[in-house]
Amino acid sequence: MAAEVALPLDPSREEAELRAYLGDDFRLDRLQHYQDHLDAEFAEVGHEDTFYLTSKAYLYNLTAFAMTGTKLPYLRELTSRVAPGARLLDYGCGIGSDGLLLLEAGYRVEFADFDNPSVEYLRWRLAQRGLQAPIHDLRQGVPGAFDAAYAFDVIEHVPDAFAFLGEMEQRAELVVVNFLEPEPGDQDLHHELPIRELLDHVARRRLRHYALLHGRSHLVLYEPAQASLPAQLLHRVRMLAR
Repeated sequence: MAAEVALPLDPSREEAELRAYLGDDFRLDRLQHYQDHLDAEFAEVGHEDTFYLTSKAYLYNLTAFAMTGTKLPYLRELTSRVAPGARLLDYGCGIGSDGLLLLEAGYRVEFADFDNPSVEYLRWRLAQRGLQAPIHDLRQGVPGAFDAAYAFDVIEHVPDAFAFLGEMEQRAELVVVNFLEPEPGDQDLHHELPIRELLDHVARRRLRHYALLHGRSHLVLYEPAQASLPAQLLHRVRMLAR
């Protein structure tokens, strides 16, 4: 285990940066009612792929979500096992709030996502904070050889969860990802994940840590290489998945 790493989330900074970036276009009600704003924009666009490439509502959605601190337990599990200085890949980074925390904690973070308004905002945030980090366009390819690749509350947005994991596995020595159980009222953009099958996939690798967080989020840290998990531990993971 690595020494505890400070991750000082500052919700007011998240809001202040979005205000500064949008200027006169900033609307507080869109931040307060971010899900309604997102749903309305998606209904107008209609096509999921086009939406992800063009959405400006996601600036509010991802800012509001970052302000909650929901992903801090995921980040703490990552930083407890990988020390500052490690090369990390923020896969499906969006506005980059997770990676910015890690950059300021001393990690070498690289970001990957489709080129869209969220990534444009991330570039601005890096410049505002005086930070430098590569941002890779998923359509043009992402290099490998990372110490760890992580994606938090991302995989439920993709049509093929196993292909998504495969992309992370071929690029990093450690994969850190969470699988979110569906719940009533989930946004239309969430795909229902095959949780049990995903956990079986992970269990056949070198599983380093499993935790159920927030009542429905299955967090796993694993090495992609094939491994034989003890039957008792595999049974426990499967039971938790139910």
